[in-house]
Amino acid sequence: MHLPAHIQVYVVGGAVRDRLLGLPVHDRDHVVVGATPEEMSALGFQPVGKDFPVFLHPRTHEEYALARTERKTTRGYKGFQVYATPEVTLEEDLRRRDLTINAMAETATGELIDPYGGRADLAAQVFRHISEAFAEDPVRILRVARFAARFGEFTVAPETLALMREMTANGEVDALVPERVWQELARGLMEAQPSRMILLLRECGALARLLAEVDTLFGVPQNPQSHPEIDTGDHVMRVIDQAAAAAQPLPVRYAALLHDLGKGLTAKENWPHHGGHEAAGVDLVKQVGIRLRAPTDCTSLAQIVTRWHGQAHNADKMGADGLLDLLEQTDAFRRPDRFDGFLHACAADFHGRPGYELRDFNPAERLRLALKAAQQVDSGAVARQSTAAEIPQAIRAARRQAISAALKIKP
Repeated sequence: MHLPAHIQVYVVGGAVRDRLLGLPVHDRDHVVVGATPEEMSALGFQPVGKDFPVFLHPRTHEEYALARTERKTTRGYKGFQVYATPEVTLEEDLRRRDLTINAMAETATGELIDPYGGRADLAAQVFRHISEAFAEDPVRILRVARFAARFGEFTVAPETLALMREMTANGEVDALVPERVWQELARGLMEAQPSRMILLLRECGALARLLAEVDTLFGVPQNPQSHPEIDTGDHVMRVIDQAAAAAQPLPVRYAALLHDLGKGLTAKENWPHHGGHEAAGVDLVKQVGIRLRAPTDCTSLAQIVTRWHGQAHNADKMGADGLLDLLEQTDAFRRPDRFDGFLHACAADFHGRPGYELRDFNPAERLRLALKAAQQVDSGAVARQSTAAEIPQAIRAARRQAISAALKIKP
């Protein structure tokens, strides 16, 4: 598309960063300098921005945002007044961004424009804020933490970490709305090393404000015989990274994050033992899901993993009755896909301990075989041969017998 000479378009942000890092570029954002909203519409661009002028290219459907500046008006990430006029320069637009590595631009001919040292910080593998305006938007704390989960070798500049701590202390994090917290948390959990996100949030104090139930787990000891890592928080970090290493979907990773919340409720005099922590943690998981407005599939899986992961670890010692009990308690017959997610989360829990990373999690295979055998029972045929009062027990007896036969369990 031919644009008037006074309008300049630049590729900005993550597309530039990822190209310089040699990573695939999936989406490209553009900044438009020198244009008005009316000119963009006249050129065929479709307006889509609610809070500031953003347009979709009529052919590629990529985003084109008018260069803008912002002024903080109230607390929170929406408390901004936006100025988007033809006089706003590219450098002014880039200055309002969060990190130097996200404040680079490219011309149509590929020339790099880097007014704030982003390329040097990429080479040094450092997350560094551009200006004190970083402190005006608490979402940036979450974004930096998410970037830490994505770029495992990067560190946070000391002055940026100090500013993140100051923002937390000033209550900026408390102004975040649940939807935005969930959005960033979910994206961070889907990165390569989600533990880095949680640990950075903890380091700047934000975890205690956003996920106090997880923050509480750090410093809570476990039985060293079954948990060589001892610290519960350390264990949970290992578990979510194991889920990520196995390329598990979001519900499994979320369940991995919350599965041991009950250990934060154990009385200190009982440490390092945590009897009953599974049942104790279920209500906490429900409360967290409500507070974050987490999707139903995430909360549902997290609840059954929290409640039944202890029993799953003992499945290789169970007889047919115990296996059938666990299948029924986890609603495996009606929700087999969720049950598979349950087993994957339990496997991550098993592997999330020093020395266990490469061991086979045998209980999962045993439970899968038990479910497959029980599913092959023709419940309808059993029901037709039974009175109404006998049907539930008759079906259960047939399933128990099928499990016993498939797993060669002695009666």
